[in-house]
Amino acid sequence: MLRVWFGDREDVIYNTSVFFKFNYLPEWLNDKRVREMIHDVDHSEVLGTGAIDSPVLGVIAPVNLSGGVKTLILIDKVKDKIFNASNCGDNCAGWLLKIGADKDVTVNLRHLMDFGKDPFEIEILNTGDIVHSMRELVPIAGRYV
Repeated sequence: MLRVWFGDREDVIYNTSVFFKFNYLPEWLNDKRVREMIHDVDHSEVLGTGAIDSPVLGVIAPVNLSGGVKTLILIDKVKDKIFNASNCGDNCAGWLLKIGADKDVTVNLRHLMDFGKDPFEIEILNTGDIVHSMRELVPIAGRYV
């Protein structure tokens, strides 16, 4: 399940780009879900463990991916850390839900992310509530961000 903590929290990694730079493992780029995230969010294709073809930047290293996709990869691959998902845009919300559907994952949000119109399941750690729609999420999140 996707679990969200809204607002400040001491144990969160806020600078996900720096954390990614020094901690990502090249083999992560062989993972099907990681390749799909990169394709969907950055519209780029993984050429190998050290090269990604970006339509905007040309061939880039993994450290040059967008902050949003780097954060998604960290959330998916690093199980013992909590990452600031506010480094992600709304185009990453569906991926957060997909990751949370496969495993328990906790993220920090410092803004109200739009999770869309379809039903979902998110536990709000600030209150213990489980929400299923933006209509349920907005009033709770509004107290903290």
